[in-house]
This record gives sequence, C-alpha cells and structure tokens, in this order.
Amino acid sequence: MNVQSPALEATAVREPAKRDISESTQRAATTTLLDPRFYTTDFDEMDRIDVTPVRAEWDEMLAKMKADPNKTHFKKDETWDPVDWDGMEPELKKELTDFLVSSLTAEFSGCVLYKEMKRRGNNPDICELFNYMARDEARHAGFINDALREAGIAVNLGFLTKAKKYTYFRPKFIYYATYLSEKIGYARYITIYRHLEKHPEHRIHPIFKWFEKWCNDEFSHGEAFALLMKTDPKLTNGFVNKLWIRFFLVAVFSVMCIRDHARPAFHKALGIDIDWYDREVLQKTSDISRQIFPITIDLQNPRWERGVTRLRHASNDMAHARARGGIGGMLGRISAGTRAGLAFASLYLMPVKHHTPPADPRMEPSY
Repeated sequence: MNVQSPALEATAVREPAKRDISESTQRAATTTLLDPRFYTTDFDEMDRIDVTPVRAEWDEMLAKMKADPNKTHFKKDETWDPVDWDGMEPELKKELTDFLVSSLTAEFSGCVLYKEMKRRGNNPDICELFNYMARDEARHAGFINDALREAGIAVNLGFLTKAKKYTYFRPKFIYYATYLSEKIGYARYITIYRHLEKHPEHRIHPIFKWFEKWCNDEFSHGEAFALLMKTDPKLTNGFVNKLWIRFFLVAVFSVMCIRDHARPAFHKALGIDIDWYDREVLQKTSDISRQIFPITIDLQNPRWERGVTRLRHASNDMAHARARGGIGGMLGRISAGTRAGLAFASLYLMPVKHHTPPADPRMEPSY
C-alpha cells in the first residue's frame, strides 16, 4: 500500500528521538509521495461487512489460508548464498538496500493495518481473514529484515510503528489501493523470479530464490480484497467509484514506474531493462485486475508511456530542487510540482477500456 490521495488526510504520530537508530530505520520511517505508507481506516465500517453474498467463495478462501501452505517457506536453508556487502559496488549496495527497505516497509505496513483490524474487530469472518494476512505480512517483513541484519542494517520495527506517519483512508480506498498493491506485488515478484530462473548469473541476492512461493501470498491477499469488494457491488460500479478506481490505477502504476527508474544500478545488476520490466508487470496486473474492476488503463496507448516519462522527469526535478533548497529550490519545486500535476492529469484523462468482470472473481496464479 503505497499511494497517496490528495483528498485524504495524513495523521502524524509523534516521532521519538532519532539518535542511535540505523540509517535504514530512518529511511523506512520517511514518508514522501513515493514511499510505502502506513494506513488507518474506519474499522467499525469494516467490521460491518457482510460476506453472505460470497459465502461459499469466502469459506474456501479462508480454508486455504488456514492451511498455511507457506508456513515453513520463510526460513534460510543451504541455498541461501553469502552476500559480499563490503565488496559490492557502492551505488548497487545503496539501491539494493533501498529495494529491501522499501519492500520491508510495504510488507510491514500491511501487517500493522491487518493486525489492528483483527484487534479492533468483532466480525468473525473479517477478523479471521485479517489474522491470516497479518501473519503472512509479518513473516515477509521479518524475512527481509533478516537479510538486512546480515548487512548490519536491520530496521527497528518497533520504532517504525511509532515513528511512521499514518494516512487515513476510507475503507473503499483501502480496498482499491491494497488490492492493487497486493496484485502488483505478485506481478513484480514473479517477473523477477522467472527472469532469474533463466539468468541465474544475475541473482545478486539469495532472497530472490524465495520469490515464487512468496508471491503466492501476495496473490492470495489480492483475492481477499477482490472478494471484499464483491460483497458490495456498488464499490466497483457507479460513476464516482469508477473515477476513484481510475485514480488508484493511474497512481499505483505510475508510482511504481518512477520508483523503478530511481534504481538503475539495481536493475542493471539483475540484467533487467526497466522499461521492459515495468511493461511486463503493469500488463500482468492490468489483466488480473479485470477480475473485479470494470475498467483498465489502455497501456498500449502511446500517451501512457509519454505521460509516465513526463511524470518521472518532474519527480526527478522535484527531488533535485528539494536538495538544492533556498529560493531557487522553492521555485524549482513549484515548477516541478506543476508539471507533475499536469502529467498526472493527462494520464488520468486517457480513455480507459471498459469490460464486465466475471460473476466469480476468483483466480489462481498462472505466470
């Protein structure tokens, strides 16, 4: 879950003193437009969800989650190769660390939200679901943190829980954003995994060997949010809700592209062309999202890549202006922000593809 809406409020939690905490912990606690966020919502509204319209599919889904197929997966074994962090090229080390810290923050964000829903809820169907998903996300975050601990840069998750800013999203926005976050996470992990299956010489860290089964958790969580939306057909229909779905599709997709292009050394070491990778991931996610969303972005429209490129350049200029500071930096931020807003508006106003989602939204991972 890593998308910011201009229409929603962000609530800051008092941040403790930062001395004696690692640089990676401070990085994880940072909140910008491009960073993974921590969320809170109207838990009472979520507790009132009635899964009766999807009872058969719901019970089958919970049974699979209860079986816990990945119970023993997130443990290091003899295939976990040592990583020469000290001998790593500095820029690659920086970007690999950023990738791991960002991934941990996104996973832990889900854990915090799901655990809070379980703690504050009374609806047995909803509490059981979020209990299983919090379990999975805690494993994911812990496994990444173990990898960071090897390099001496583990994230202090207790500090992160208190220091990270929380953004309030209405439940339906949680559904849209988290559904896309989980499905795009699946598409990202499986695309990297399949690429490294063919090109193991580019596997710069052993954690990528775990991505195949790992991404099935992401897929499963996306399925849960698809069913949650299916309980109330109004969530994916009606003029206003379709506008919000379009907003989250554009925001989640474009933010991913911006963040990926910020890690050129990382992707070069993996042997991955960033533009190819982003096209693959977005097309997979778009195809999957047809299970529940009545609209998809026309990714073949030349306006998409042109608009994302403009947005990426504006984002880079914004970062440079922020680093420059002073009057010049302020004017640079205004200029870059204006260009970013216009680029996003152009992407948002692109014609979309319309279709009718299937009566049964359930899918199985197939990539």
